[in-house]
Amino acid sequence: MSTSPAIEATGLVKHFGDTKAVDGVDLTIARGGVYGVLGPNGAGKTTAIRMLATLLRPDGGQARVLGHDVITEAAAVREKIALTGQFASLDEDLTGLENLVLLGKLQGYSFATARRRGAELLEAFGLADATNRQVKKYSGGMRRRLDIAGSLLTTPELIFLDEPTTGIDPRSRNQVWDIIRTLVAAGTTVLLTTQYLEEADQLANRLAVIDHGKVIAEGTPGQLKAQVGSGTVQARVSDPERRDEAAEILARVLGADVDAAADPAAIHARIDSHAHAAAALSALEEAEIAVETFALGQPSLDEVFLALTGRPAETDDRTDDSAAGAEDAATEEKASTR
Repeated sequence: MSTSPAIEATGLVKHFGDTKAVDGVDLTIARGGVYGVLGPNGAGKTTAIRMLATLLRPDGGQARVLGHDVITEAAAVREKIALTGQFASLDEDLTGLENLVLLGKLQGYSFATARRRGAELLEAFGLADATNRQVKKYSGGMRRRLDIAGSLLTTPELIFLDEPTTGIDPRSRNQVWDIIRTLVAAGTTVLLTTQYLEEADQLANRLAVIDHGKVIAEGTPGQLKAQVGSGTVQARVSDPERRDEAAEILARVLGADVDAAADPAAIHARIDSHAHAAAALSALEEAEIAVETFALGQPSLDEVFLALTGRPAETDDRTDDSAAGAEDAATEEKASTR
């Protein structure tokens, strides 16, 4: 197996009018494992994926996927990759098996081979009971699993999963996570874009955070968390009326900013060291502020993202990917990469 990176991108740029969807992205992604790309809606994740998958021509920069240039060797790239976009490209009037047979035939399989491979995938993805059911009657999670199955009619060296669990229930999300882990165990490299930080924490070996079309941070989940401090303090007082007083005490003793949580009795702070945590708890006791919980922990990826961008990952008003016509291009994405 080649030792070259799965993806090498330097100065990747894509503009839509005055919108800088991708504005100089540099990425080096090793083969094997899951590489996560985090960012809010409109950050440029989907646009970057579409360029790497040869569906959009970059306005600037260079990119190689599995050793092949995405512009001059696009056909070679497409032979080795698969893409599951944000929007399922399934024929809802066909059954699950009929969809897979159709996709298999488009890839050059005989009818018998496409049907056999489709049945194998339906079984592997827990959809055997819905083999002959029209896709319009599938749940959201079932559609997403069928969509990923369609990307695996041939075995790709690299699969792009663009927000694969958006809009599906927690049980279905866990099932998709299991599918991703199975792909990696079989040797496939996965590039996963997501705005769910828990998903990235569960699956990714390394992460890049993209905001306003640029990579603003990159590393393992642990390395990114270390950027915002060695830990957190979380406390919940018995009397919500005394929360502000407790926050002032913690801020003074810990020497850190203390934030209010959604819970009206809870507060939390990011700290560089746990050394003063015991003193902070003692100070609360001296002030006779009853504390129900007082816990030390590692920063979450949510806190990392908030520290890096100044806002939560799930919210953003920019819609660069809509400028690219992402929803209208869903069918093109699937057909072009299978």
